[in-house]
Amino acid sequence: MSATAIFVLFTVLHDASHYSISTHRWVNLAFGRIAMFFVSPLISFKSFAFIHIEHHRNTNDGGSDPDHFISGSPLWQAPFRFGLMDFPYLGFIVRNVRRRPRAEVVETSLLLVVSASVILGCALSGHLWTLALVYLIPERVAMFVLAWWFDWLPHHDLEDTQQENRYRATRNRVGAEWVLTPLLLSQNYHLVHHLHPSIPFYRYVAAWQRNEEDYLDRDAAIGTAFGQQLAPDEYRAWKRLNGKLGRILPIRRPARDPGRAKKFHTIPVASIDKVTDESVLIHFDVPDDLRHTFSFDPGQHVTVRTRIGEEDVRRDYSICSSAVSDALAIAIKHVPGGTFSSFVVEQLRPGDTLELMAPSGSFGPQLNPLAEKRYVAIAAGSGITPILSILQTTLAVETACQFTLIYGNRDADSTMFRKELDELEERYAGQLEVIHVRSRDSRHPPLLSGRVDETKLNRWLDAELPASSVDDWFLCGPVEMVTGIRKLITERGAEANRVHVELFQGTRAPNLVEGFTSAAVTVCLSGRRHEVDLAAGDTILESALKAGLDAPYACLGGACGTCKAKVTGGFVVMEQNFALSQADVTDGYILTCQSRPTTPAVAVDYER
Repeated sequence: MSATAIFVLFTVLHDASHYSISTHRWVNLAFGRIAMFFVSPLISFKSFAFIHIEHHRNTNDGGSDPDHFISGSPLWQAPFRFGLMDFPYLGFIVRNVRRRPRAEVVETSLLLVVSASVILGCALSGHLWTLALVYLIPERVAMFVLAWWFDWLPHHDLEDTQQENRYRATRNRVGAEWVLTPLLLSQNYHLVHHLHPSIPFYRYVAAWQRNEEDYLDRDAAIGTAFGQQLAPDEYRAWKRLNGKLGRILPIRRPARDPGRAKKFHTIPVASIDKVTDESVLIHFDVPDDLRHTFSFDPGQHVTVRTRIGEEDVRRDYSICSSAVSDALAIAIKHVPGGTFSSFVVEQLRPGDTLELMAPSGSFGPQLNPLAEKRYVAIAAGSGITPILSILQTTLAVETACQFTLIYGNRDADSTMFRKELDELEERYAGQLEVIHVRSRDSRHPPLLSGRVDETKLNRWLDAELPASSVDDWFLCGPVEMVTGIRKLITERGAEANRVHVELFQGTRAPNLVEGFTSAAVTVCLSGRRHEVDLAAGDTILESALKAGLDAPYACLGGACGTCKAKVTGGFVVMEQNFALSQADVTDGYILTCQSRPTTPAVAVDYER
């Protein structure tokens, strides 16, 4: 019973090291530390997590792979090594001790001392045999089985490393799954775990079933329960003889409501947490019946409305939570004298309600779990909010991607989500690089001091980030910074449709009367058609609001895209556009806050 319990607790430890138990870091740390105490009290949970991530980065790569002691051993030595699986980990920690945080090293050292003291104390008090029966022997039995099933079976005799071919660095074992899957706690589908480390163990089989043909097209390593290695065509033949598999999504993405109307919903505030001295994080408690309405893609935003005094105030904020989580959160930076941000900081409390419109926008990437892309994001200040959602979601879904974030701030204290970014960089070591640029930090490296300017960008573009080698760029910040960077990147070889832009705010253009005439506008909104008279020089949005229609809008500067609609009749001219892609414009979509008719009659539809 003790050995079985320790064996099962390893899966808890394993998923905690990949942050697969919870979206909250402290929950993973708590479960990981408790499980580690039972599995092997020789090292700390954080040390184990470091070692295990190094195994993922360097699978089958000799001494760089901490588990190669098991998977790379000669056959005759393997049974003798299985029970000693955790001892090479100590050597790996010693070799890398300078790279590890001091607190982690101290924790591991204390555990070693405590473990040795307990064994010595039991020996001196005559209780060593009791300790051996209850823990020491079961722990070695569990370690033997773990080494055999988790390391040896998935990895032995595979020559490719994770860097060379991640589809053949680890194998699945198929057949007898009615017993193997529960017995191995799904680790018979260990290849899926290496391809999608953030998926919890109970979804490995579903992930394989969903993407099976794509894996087979990449010559995935497959073996049977009895050790026979199968080529893709052999596996297909084997599967025809052993039944058909279903198809289930490997990443739990909330289903979207494609027909959601652009209207406001009253949503309670779940919590308000301080991010920096100038900014707060708001989590919303979305009711169950609105979950589909408020599902979102990474990089999208929500329009928030409330009444402050006698004024109806609405603002647009990017969602900063992961799209594969159940959380909906926005971050708000306090602007001195700002009506809404001052209200949030000074008056808003958990339990209060705000009116939210369903998420919109198309700033984020189109994700594919099997893609191997390179992304670069450049943000300044609160421009990190949509980027954080994109980072979290992309790294969770596209497990082979490479992501670089260049983030400009005044100093460390003003850096929003600094801790979260550090944790992401640690969790996705080798995949995510965060470059902090600070304008008012005298201790910051000279090459990274100042603003994100042309000189720094040219240096990065010349060296680590050639513009043509990046699949997608994401830029978010002030208008001047974003437009300047976009111009430089495209001049250096990036395709314009690969450079995605999100602005803090647009610019309010003055009313233009000359050259425009009055027009009759048909507005389709909330399932109804409305006939509106438009005065010369007014935008379509202005005419709708003057007519008393609750048309969607937020920034009024062409930056947020909340007022997006499709032209279904007539023609308009759009003054400026920072939110719609060229494909959107080609398909007939406009920003109504920037569009004026050029024909006597125009029809627009907010619902399409």
